[in-house]
Amino acid sequence: MQSTDNEKVAMLIRKVLVELGVPKVGTAYADTSLDQLFQNYQQPKAAFFVVEEQERIVGCAGIAQLENYKGNVCELQKMYFLEEARERGLGAKLIHICHTCALDFGYEYIYLETLPYMKAAQKLYLKTDFKYLQEPMGDTGHYSCSVWMLKSIRSLVTD
Repeated sequence: MQSTDNEKVAMLIRKVLVELGVPKVGTAYADTSLDQLFQNYQQPKAAFFVVEEQERIVGCAGIAQLENYKGNVCELQKMYFLEEARERGLGAKLIHICHTCALDFGYEYIYLETLPYMKAAQKLYLKTDFKYLQEPMGDTGHYSCSVWMLKSIRSLVTD
């Protein structure tokens, strides 16, 4: 991601969240960092990626240290794709990129939060070795997200 992508990525994320009927409070929609993602990922052990097709951003995701958690765990953050980019394997590829990056950063686990009705996303996460948790880790502020998942970095899927 480049700093010039901030507005496009924020618009993509908000568009997808509205399409999916996601609550605007207690989710990524309300994150104050959404309009400055490039700047927010300019920290140690953090990275944010965009997927472009024909010079248009169609998807994104990032990793960063899990907030308010003591441990070597990163969070898969803000993984969203426009409808036309879904179900084409791009999500699995982006998870693989984030996983490799997390491995390079020395993390032990990748954590994520999602909503119960986001079944397609959960199917992808399960396919890429995430497992369900009974309770959240850390405190991301996304209290509307009641599905928590974790993946060991050592379970790197090779293609």
